[in-house]
This record gives sequence, C-alpha cells and structure tokens, in this order.
Amino acid sequence: MSLYQESLIWDQALIDRYDLSGPRYTSYPTAPQFLDDFAEQEWHAAVARSNSEQKPLSLYFHIPFCDTLCFYCACNKVVTRNRSRAMAYLKNVEREMALQAQLFDPQRTVSQLHWGGGTPSYISEEEMTWLMQATARHFRLLDTDEGEYSVEIHPARMPISKLVHMRELGFNRLSMGVQDFNSKVQEAVNRYNSVEQVSELMSVARAQGYHSISMDLIYGLPFQTRASVTQTLNQVIDLAPDRLSLFNYAHLPHLFKSQRLIKTDTLPQAEEKLDILHSAIDQLQRAGYVYIGMDHFAKPDDSLVIAQQQGRMQRNFQGYSTHAECDLLAFGVSSISYYGGTYVQNVKTLNEYHALIEQGQPALQKGVRLTREDHLRRWIINQLTCHFELDFNALAQKFAVQPEEHLAAELATLQPMIEDGLIERTAQGLRVLNRGRLLIRRVCMAFDQYLAQGSPVRYSKVI
Repeated sequence: MSLYQESLIWDQALIDRYDLSGPRYTSYPTAPQFLDDFAEQEWHAAVARSNSEQKPLSLYFHIPFCDTLCFYCACNKVVTRNRSRAMAYLKNVEREMALQAQLFDPQRTVSQLHWGGGTPSYISEEEMTWLMQATARHFRLLDTDEGEYSVEIHPARMPISKLVHMRELGFNRLSMGVQDFNSKVQEAVNRYNSVEQVSELMSVARAQGYHSISMDLIYGLPFQTRASVTQTLNQVIDLAPDRLSLFNYAHLPHLFKSQRLIKTDTLPQAEEKLDILHSAIDQLQRAGYVYIGMDHFAKPDDSLVIAQQQGRMQRNFQGYSTHAECDLLAFGVSSISYYGGTYVQNVKTLNEYHALIEQGQPALQKGVRLTREDHLRRWIINQLTCHFELDFNALAQKFAVQPEEHLAAELATLQPMIEDGLIERTAQGLRVLNRGRLLIRRVCMAFDQYLAQGSPVRYSKVI
C-alpha cells in the first residue's frame, strides 16, 4: 500500500509537542518577505525570464466583492450592495491585463484559470461574459475543455442560470464555500447556505459536466462541537464532492475587524477543536477520501490524487494544483503573481488599485526575486508539502549541492522528529511518516531560512 492510500495516524502526544504556529507555505519565501521597494525594472526582468522559459500560463483574477459580511473572513474583500462598483473594477482589471499582456509572449497558452475573491459569483452573467471575453482578447485561452478553469462560488448567492452560464463560458471546476450546515453556527458567523441549496447546485453542476466539484469547510467556528461537525460532514459526504478542504479557523480579531463580531467565549476550546479535527479526518477517510495534505482531501480517482501519485502536484496561493509547470499571472487588488523566479504582489486597497491603473501604471506594491538558496528551499518545501518526501539525489542534481552537507543544520533540527517517528531517514533522503503528515508545516519550518532569522509575524497554529 502506498503512503497516499494509508490512513493518517493521530498521535496526540506528538501533536501536543509539535503543534506550534507557522506559515502555510502557499509561497516560499512567504509574503512577509516581499519587499516594498520592489523596482519596476525587476518586474520587467522577471517577465523576460518567464518568456524565455515558455511555460504555459495560469491566470488568477481576484474579484473582491461580497454583498454580506462573513464574520470569520480574513480575505481581501469589499462588502457592498452597490453592484455598479463591480463593472468599474472589471474595466480596470482589463486595463491591467492589457498592460501585462503586451509584455508576455502571446503564443503562450493559458492551461489554468481561476476566479477567486471575495465572491466571484457576485458579478452578473453579463459581467462574467465581459471578463472572459476580455481575457480572451489578451491571452490565448484553450478552445478545448482540457484546461483547469475554476471559479469560487457562495452557494446561497448562486442562481442556477449563472452556474449554467459559467459552464458555457468554459469553467469546468467549481469550488463552493459551504463552511458549515449547522444553523446556530451559520447565524454566529453570518454565513448561510442550506443543504437543499447546495444539493441543487451539485446536481446541476454534474448535469452540466463540471469536471470537479470542491467544498470548503471550516472547523473551530463558534458553537461547533464534535457532534455538530459530524452531522455537517454526514451531509457533505452524502453530496459526494470530488474534493474537500477542511480549514482551521484562526481567530485573529486584532488583524481582521470582522472577527471582532465573533464572541470569543463561543469558540471551541483548543482541546475540543483538536477533537473535532481528529473525528472529521477519521470520518472522511472512512468515507473513502484520500488525505492530500494541509487540510485537503479528494476522492481516489480525482485528478489531484493522480497528480500527487505521479509527482506532478504543486502548492500555490489557491491551494494544491495539478499544473506544476505553469507561471502564475494574477490580476486585481492584492493578487500575487509568480513567474521568472519572482513573486509580485498588487496593492491591497481599491483606491490605490484604481488610481495606479487609471494612470497607466502597474498596480505593483511588493515583490521579491528569489535567490538561488530561495529556489532550493522552495523546491524542498514543495516536495514535502505535496509528496511527503525529499529525494537527496534529485536535490543534488537540480541544485548541484551535497544535501547532507548543505542541510547539515536542518537535518540536526529534524533529529527529534526522526526519533519521535514523524519522519524517517532513508537511503534516498527523507520520508514523512503517517504520524507526521498532519504536522507537515512543522517539518517544513526546519528548512525556512527566514524563520531561523526571527520573524515578527504571528502565524496560525500548524493544526
């Protein structure tokens, strides 16, 4: 039996010992290392390197609008019922696309496309059509159904006609923000969607031929108990999504104003929260879902599981992806791109974004060009988070280093984890064991140079 087919082992003593705070590693270096004085010429140089490598493109569009406030949300969003704000924003997104597209080789195909937010389903069908047509004017979209074109939706704000329309536009993957079906929990976080609404959307999506349907759930919300989450998961399992994400709610009201609307004494205590997670993992595995890593589960025949088994999976700002070979080009407020060995982040407020784009300027605020050592450690962390192993021979060939010498300090740091059975040293390198897969963020932290230098940033718990 392969590692991916084995059930996770929950070892409470090890979790108590290693459940520290740390990055989620959607990037390396992580966002706190992005530089405010990132120069425009550095951006142009990154584009030139990207064009010389000729990788296919992955496009991300951040649509920040929501018509209601979900109290737990830590996303960059704009809560408004003034629908006219959306089109003004989309027109500036096209201006940004025009500015970027003139720099990128027009022959490069877009094998992956994602609308995130906010709530992308906030915009109208006409606006969706307009944005997709604008994208096709500037980039080479696939005219087949072979790409991974995905969109996030709020189930309670999603008319059936819009779901059908998005499929006609070329979207073939769907991510639903369900969070929880319990009415008391929904009321406490101001996020409502019924089982009936989600079930109807699932039926239509399947009839329309969406390739994959994913659901996002959150544990650690107000009034959640082991029994209530078990009930929600029973309902979710009956709906049979292809993929599931079970995210840890990090209560950080000092950083996110909306979270101040959640009463701290309604949140499950740390011990109960871990009990909820333990029970949920067991329940999902009994239902046949494979643990991908870092909160993600999928059916055994899902393309994400297959990509993981074939070594083709990577991790980025949207989670796990089957397209490891793409350069990521992102548009809209706060979005982050990665190409030419460089991360580039846009400004975080709408006013700044509109002002820069309307002046014909790029909306860039921060960025960082990776050093050779950054590339090496980024590769290591991707191998561990996606495949739970590190092959020293592959590392040596790719970066011309002697792994055991180059990583001597890191291997020494990992020795207690080896002795505790989280990971093992093999003839090939390192392998994360089933007791360690839940703690993979903690394993990766050993290879994070910036953490070793000290970081003032407060991260969420590993579990």
